[in-house]
Amino acid sequence: MKNGGESLPLPDPFSTIRMTTLHSTRGANFWSRRPVTRMDLMVGAYDDISSCHADGFTDALVAAMPGLEEHRCSIGERGGFILRLRRGTYAPHIIEHVALELQNMIGHDVGFGRTRGGDVDGEYTLVFEHLHEAVGLRAAALALEVVQHGFAGTLTSVAHAVAELEALAKLPDVPKVRQHVLCGITGGAYRSETRNEIGRRGCCTDELVVDVSPSYILQQGLPYTRSDFAIVLDAEPTDVPERYRDPELARKLVAVVADAVRRDGVVIVPAKEWEVQDMARDAGCRVAVFATDDDVTVRDKRVARDAAWVEDGRRIVLEHLGQAEEGGLLRDDTPAAAQVAAALALFTMRGLGIDAMPRVAAGTGTGG
Repeated sequence: MKNGGESLPLPDPFSTIRMTTLHSTRGANFWSRRPVTRMDLMVGAYDDISSCHADGFTDALVAAMPGLEEHRCSIGERGGFILRLRRGTYAPHIIEHVALELQNMIGHDVGFGRTRGGDVDGEYTLVFEHLHEAVGLRAAALALEVVQHGFAGTLTSVAHAVAELEALAKLPDVPKVRQHVLCGITGGAYRSETRNEIGRRGCCTDELVVDVSPSYILQQGLPYTRSDFAIVLDAEPTDVPERYRDPELARKLVAVVADAVRRDGVVIVPAKEWEVQDMARDAGCRVAVFATDDDVTVRDKRVARDAAWVEDGRRIVLEHLGQAEEGGLLRDDTPAAAQVAAALALFTMRGLGIDAMPRVAAGTGTGG
């Protein structure tokens, strides 16, 4: 930083810029359908210190990693990231690009990354894609060290980092997520009740119905790679950090289950959750809607393959393309949302030609 034309010492980047979380997210996830590495950072005073505040930072970084010239960044053209560096950008964003470039330097063609602010000042989450999980995790830590050295004025080479990543890349990668399930269920409440209700209403097969909590999706992604259909019970996650409870982010989070549904499969969504319905359709899925009252709107029915609602406060009605049938009476031992969603799930499975009902699997995260 400068004061009256004179450069002032920067805070120690090694103690100020700190990693707080590091893990890989393997299945379809909040940020991408691809596997990503996630790192959370606290940057302290560097929340207000950009690359242009550190004399020689950009020149040293580009000299060590000339491939950064190919990073278009938000500028949208070759050299865009370097232009951002010279204008001034901040440590988390720089670490994201360095982690990607370190992987590019060993021949891994990766380019997706995102950096977002956290719940408090100075907290950031950055994610980037990887082709090899161990390489991605180590690239995150090495990128942090490279940027710390850059702000300290001690960056001369990244050859040691590249050599380490090349060695890691030769080791076997972790197995890919390949599990196929019949149905994935998410939402802030009644997941296990819905899963159990599906089992109660049907017979056992070798198929799986799994409930997956929003916090699990956020931290690890989906634990399966494909499903025939999915159920979103609500868009009100209660087990995630505050910023992900924002309605827009919450809807995006629960809609991740649609990313694993086979094309032309069905996602069951609450009536009037139109944004989630749109996200499911954007993922190539058909939509079914449910309500615990009789308020399924014309807009819902216009896009829905199937629908379910409650008439007279006790009778479940199921509808497919305007043709209605009885779905049974509500019971007092299970939440209404779980009963209606489960009834609609069976109804939808029949329409998809799935005759047998699934065995109920243990959930990932607490139900209800």
